Amino acid sequence: MSETPEPQETEASPPRNVIEVRDLVTHYGDRMILKGISMDVHADEIMVIMGGSGSGKSTLLRHLMALEHHTSGTMRILGQDIDELNNVELVDLRQKLGVAFQGGALFSSMTVGENVMLPLFEHTKLDRKTMEIMTRMKLQVVELGGFENLMPSELSGGMIKRAAFARAIVMDPKILFCDEPSAGLDPVVASQLDDLILLLRDALGMTVVVVTHELESAFKIADRITVLDRGEILFIGTPDELRASDNQRIQNLLNRVAEDDTMDAETYLNRLTGDEPAYRPL
Repeated sequence: MSETPEPQETEASPPRNVIEVRDLVTHYGDRMILKGISMDVHADEIMVIMGGSGSGKSTLLRHLMALEHHTSGTMRILGQDIDELNNVELVDLRQKLGVAFQGGALFSSMTVGENVMLPLFEHTKLDRKTMEIMTRMKLQVVELGGFENLMPSELSGGMIKRAAFARAIVMDPKILFCDEPSAGLDPVVASQLDDLILLLRDALGMTVVVVTHELESAFKIADRITVLDRGEILFIGTPDELRASDNQRIQNLLNRVAEDDTMDAETYLNRLTGDEPAYRPL
């Protein structure tokens, strides 16, 4: 009888990337906003993007959502080079992306259910009954089951954010983008929203990209954190690696230490007139 061969150890496969950015440069007019950004977002991870005002994080987020044109560099989303896509193909790609906006962005004249159902109504040919079932299912996921007939004005701030998440995931996107999900919420509600983001990643298998300035939230949910500073990447790594960084600007960020950003009158005037980028330190 031949012996069963011993299983051989193999190296772990590298993570699959759902977003790949290489040497991305972006200008607004003559002003350079992103200065050669290179980064990857892995499948099934939560990537948190942080940075001070003027660091370029909002511009980067719009690029990752395939909403912004870049000056140079390349970007692949879900394996597709966005520079090679026509308008129809771009629309198809964007339907695989979900977005939870900072303020919720619910339409005040529509019920919660109608807000959540809107992407299905605009982008599918499903019958009304099926759309209503899918809407109720997603509201259950975010713990808003039974609230579909309320108006946004009847919801608390945390409930509005949850309804926005339900709308963002109603079409089962491959990647979910969240812009400042905890902004304006008290610590308890913010923590509950963090738990929801973790649930969406674990239960629904979504990749999540979050822009936030909340350190506690970032350390709770992030698999990796990207820190931007003045249009450049200052750091990419795990929360533990971020804490251990000896970079002074990162330590100032973590310890909420203000940095001297004084300027002379001429520099201030140049910033006001747009002759100098209005970047601020972290």
